[in-house]
Amino acid sequence: MPSSFAQVDLGLLRKYDRPGPRYTSYPTAPLFSSSFTHEEYRQEILATNAPDACADISLYFHFPFCDTLCYFCGCTMMVTRDRNRIAEYIRYLKKEIDMVAPHLSTNRRVSQIHWGGGTPTHLTPEEILDIGEYIKARFNVDPDVEMSVEIDPRELTQRHLGTLRHVGFNRMSMGVQDFDEQVQKAVNRIQPEEMSLQVFKWAEALDFQSINIDLIYGLPFQTMASFEKTVRKVLQFSPERIAVFNYAHVPWLKKHQQLIRQEDLPTVEEKLDILKMTIEVLSAHGYEYIGMDHFAKPTDELCIAQKEKTLYRNFQGYSTKSGADLYGFGMSSISHFQNIYAQNEKGLQEYYKAIDAGTLATHVGYRMTYDDHVRKHVIMRLMCDLELDKRSVERKFEIDFDEYFAAAFPQMQQFVDDGLIDLLPDRIRIVGAGRLLLRNIAMCFDAYLDAMMKTKPVFSRTV
Repeated sequence: MPSSFAQVDLGLLRKYDRPGPRYTSYPTAPLFSSSFTHEEYRQEILATNAPDACADISLYFHFPFCDTLCYFCGCTMMVTRDRNRIAEYIRYLKKEIDMVAPHLSTNRRVSQIHWGGGTPTHLTPEEILDIGEYIKARFNVDPDVEMSVEIDPRELTQRHLGTLRHVGFNRMSMGVQDFDEQVQKAVNRIQPEEMSLQVFKWAEALDFQSINIDLIYGLPFQTMASFEKTVRKVLQFSPERIAVFNYAHVPWLKKHQQLIRQEDLPTVEEKLDILKMTIEVLSAHGYEYIGMDHFAKPTDELCIAQKEKTLYRNFQGYSTKSGADLYGFGMSSISHFQNIYAQNEKGLQEYYKAIDAGTLATHVGYRMTYDDHVRKHVIMRLMCDLELDKRSVERKFEIDFDEYFAAAFPQMQQFVDDGLIDLLPDRIRIVGAGRLLLRNIAMCFDAYLDAMMKTKPVFSRTV
């Protein structure tokens, strides 16, 4: 990473810190509507799975249950220690699989599987084996499939990890957040450093191909000095990837976040100091900043894909599987392929009710327009490639780029003036600290943003 990028300008970060989308999708989820029905989703599945269909498939499975409540959590989750309740959910997940899998073309291979939550490792090893083998029996899974899982070290045993490897998982993401004891108590996530290190060593011994560690800055009682200790301890683990997320304090959306006192949170200035330190320390230790909170070693396939311009973004973050349609299973999961997004019911009983009725559990969705496709492509390439070939966009969509996006250029001028992007005749290039402001730059191309920002708050801050 260029040294000029590592020296972060706090003034610029402060200037652009505002609410904005994360662009795991475009259009973004607040635009999804209940007018998109389960029948429309079913018809789209059938329409995109002709016998000769051969595009790869990505599968996402949502496991909402956790053992305890982390006060910072922004996921769709619920706390339970009732094993019967978890077993019931797995039965319904299998039913949903059986409603979708038979309609997929047998020529289509599953190239990517991801388990998220909640906490997938709240399942017992026996449950992991059961649902893992069920999935592989119902889909045409590529022998070289990329299988990733989110894990919580606090209730994990070596047997859990061994079972995950046996099922075929070869990548894992481990939540650490912060090693500071005061911070852990404030967010109700007690996780000693020794526990995380033990799990990391187990994963290495089991030959997981890639291990990611998640950190969060902006949590209560964090300081630059305390978080630097956490960052340097994580560096001793030497994971392939490190994700450093900005804590999104949205108590109007996630009521349990009201358990975090506003006065205990770092100030905006303190958060920016923490971010600056984190970037400089990770950069100094050889990690490259991919974008959107993600760092990786230069040898990691995310870095390689970014250099080769084959990187992609979906609801799980950055990915190398750019051509795969995404099918989501479980409550709140989101599917995306071709022209549609479809999200399942967010409530457990509503999800069960739909499955019992023999219908797909679609709650909301969206059908993309031509303009959506154009803008999605532009936003995706900027966030993944850190530059945009205007002529390539013109050829792909048969438009005049400067004319089509005339309204975006005045918005981009401030980024040009601040040395964050270069506007060239044939391309737009993100430079220097512009990498830290990808969300802000992408917002210039969002046709729906102004209208959404006038309604109730729905987005976290960009820095």
